[in-house]
Amino acid sequence: MSTSSVRARELDRERRRSESRPRAADLDSSVRRLLAAGDAVAALIALLLALTLPVLPHTHPKLLWGLFAVPLMIVLFKLYGLYDRDVKRISHSTVDDIPWLLHAVIVGGLLFWLYARVSPMGRMDFAEIVTFGLGTLVLVTVARHAMRQLAARLVGVESAVLVGGGAMSQVFAGKLAAHPEYRLQVVGVLGVGQSNGHDRASLPLLGGPDDVERVAQRHGVSRVIITPQGLDDAVLEELLRTCRALALKVSILPKLSDVLGPAVEVDDVEGITVLGINPPWLPRSSRAMKRGMDIAIAFVLLLFSALPMLLIAIAIKLDSRGPVFFVQERVGRRGLRFRLFKFRTMGVDAEQQRAELLAQSTDPDWLKLEHDPRITRLGRSLRRLSLDELPQLWNVLRGEMSMVGPRPLIPAEDERVLGWARGRLDLTPGMTGYWQVLGRTRIPFEEMVKLDYLYVMNWSLWEDVRLMLRTLPTVVGGRGVN
Repeated sequence: MSTSSVRARELDRERRRSESRPRAADLDSSVRRLLAAGDAVAALIALLLALTLPVLPHTHPKLLWGLFAVPLMIVLFKLYGLYDRDVKRISHSTVDDIPWLLHAVIVGGLLFWLYARVSPMGRMDFAEIVTFGLGTLVLVTVARHAMRQLAARLVGVESAVLVGGGAMSQVFAGKLAAHPEYRLQVVGVLGVGQSNGHDRASLPLLGGPDDVERVAQRHGVSRVIITPQGLDDAVLEELLRTCRALALKVSILPKLSDVLGPAVEVDDVEGITVLGINPPWLPRSSRAMKRGMDIAIAFVLLLFSALPMLLIAIAIKLDSRGPVFFVQERVGRRGLRFRLFKFRTMGVDAEQQRAELLAQSTDPDWLKLEHDPRITRLGRSLRRLSLDELPQLWNVLRGEMSMVGPRPLIPAEDERVLGWARGRLDLTPGMTGYWQVLGRTRIPFEEMVKLDYLYVMNWSLWEDVRLMLRTLPTVVGGRGVN
């Protein structure tokens, strides 16, 4: 190809890029502006709380000079990437921002304290700086959640196209379809070679990688999801250039994404990208931290839920005959069995009816019924709010369960978990986990096992906190309750 032809192609690409940017990039810019506006208002309110709590004569001039804190926090949030991650990621919630927000607020608080000492504002006392820091952290978190909800309503569902083939693309598309909260709709596939026939079975085939511009314009696509399987390096390179020219966001599914999980560390060795995964063991210090957090949280929750649990126990005895608690054998860490405690939500003969009802189950791997006749009237309400699981806090204190972990299976279900998936038993089973947050009984059995394995392989203390925070809206919404 001649130099003039290459130059003409580059100029055409730049022209398309400038024409496409308002259609795709402006929406992302709107999200960033909404987040920045919410952060600014939150920081300002936190400043007002910090400087006007003590009603002193010098409050007004101090507050005027203290307004410097608002742009300071916005700049720090930008430096920490808190306005740019939403564009790069498909799954991103305000909970994911908390570690970065905490770090940025600590740094911002120290800088603001130094600024107060050297400026006409005058030094801030300990109570003021702590109030400002805590207020900013809490209010920014709330404001960001509200701004993301507003942005989702304004922007609507984003359209995407899959490029490539293989089973992973189908699995990924299925996950997006099952979770509308991601607000991403796959309109079709741009197939490669022999993968076309496979993709056509479940998603419309819209062409090949060369058709990305035509498909993007026709279907209003703003994101391209690439599975590199079957793509030549030259084709992939040209595809990325085209996406950049059209201002399309790009997400790439690594070939090993099914087994690596989210805790992969991106390393760089003289310009070569190396992915580092967690070691195949959990250090004693990590286990001690996890156990300490379990004991503290379970003890506090048991303390506050003692009276509600007593009232639930009385209601169960009044509602139907039988014991208050349902005790069942489950498989725990390293295959050791333990007795799991729950509030009874079924009739006393529920286990005897299990074999008969398995034939009516909508899932062949475990008992899942649209309307289980064994559940009592009170039991339906307890299950919907997950109140029947409160006695499991006693299992947590005993060390048989954790607050977060793999799903505790009954022995009959555990026998079907074979091979590499047995690694899910390396950690203590939990009251909540990926299976709880992502849909509970709506998740197929094999998918649940894989999620448990990924949790064990990618464990971190922050991930436990994150899953506990995400459990609350799932429980309140009653999603996936059997």
